[in-house]
Amino acid sequence: MAALTALLHQNPGRQFTLGELADRFGASRSSLSEDVAVIRAAVEEHGLGQIVTQPGAAGGVRFIPTLGLEAVRETIASLCRELSDPRRLVAGGYIYMTDLVFSPTWSSRLGQVFALLFSSAAPKAKGTEADYVVTVETKGIPLALMTARCLGLPLVVARRDLRVTEGSSVTMNYVSGSTGRIQTMSLPRRSLPSGARVLVVDDFMRAGSTARGLRDLLGEFGARVLAVGILTASAVPVEKLVDDYLALTVLQGIDERRRLVSVIPGPAVVGLGA
Repeated sequence: MAALTALLHQNPGRQFTLGELADRFGASRSSLSEDVAVIRAAVEEHGLGQIVTQPGAAGGVRFIPTLGLEAVRETIASLCRELSDPRRLVAGGYIYMTDLVFSPTWSSRLGQVFALLFSSAAPKAKGTEADYVVTVETKGIPLALMTARCLGLPLVVARRDLRVTEGSSVTMNYVSGSTGRIQTMSLPRRSLPSGARVLVVDDFMRAGSTARGLRDLLGEFGARVLAVGILTASAVPVEKLVDDYLALTVLQGIDERRRLVSVIPGPAVVGLGA
């Protein structure tokens, strides 16, 4: 049972059939089913993740390392305190987030939060139906990578510039909602198959132009965006260029003169378990 738990934990998101596990451990399928039930109960009781089983000949078992609801709320509350530190103020109405995004500890935990949100975003757990996780370079990469690991999915990164080593690419121009400048993003044609189901993860959203541009770019591949996850979304402007997104935190406001920053948990987190 210990070896089975370790195997699932070391391969998050990967589905193992009972036949495969029976051959590996020299145990009967009925015995393995009982072991999986015990492991599932222990994992869920302690908020360590989800053990997902699928019946049938093509079914099996897989581990998704999401956090428990209480751990999610504690993580996001701690993140809000960190982001509300006035020392993070950057001229122009921004806050410094790079150290948190590129911290292995923070990005790992936030990837688990995104995985839980995507799995809870619809009754059919649409997050677990995805084929890829997609982000835009650069700061969204650690968050998207950890989310992809939790869900056992490959990561695809849209670049700001073309790379000769990646072959032919599809390029999309869009207007930044915050600066009004024309921006560019591109994806290699080999990165996504037609009809792929994707989850989008990014670090910050002000007006939503990047998320909208990425949706349009993915549309050129015939991809279907199941959900969009954002680490921090600005409360202003209220109307975004994308309607359906899941924000972990919301930047309510910045008073540069008084050195005040207000970051609160996002609706997606507040509504968890409701």
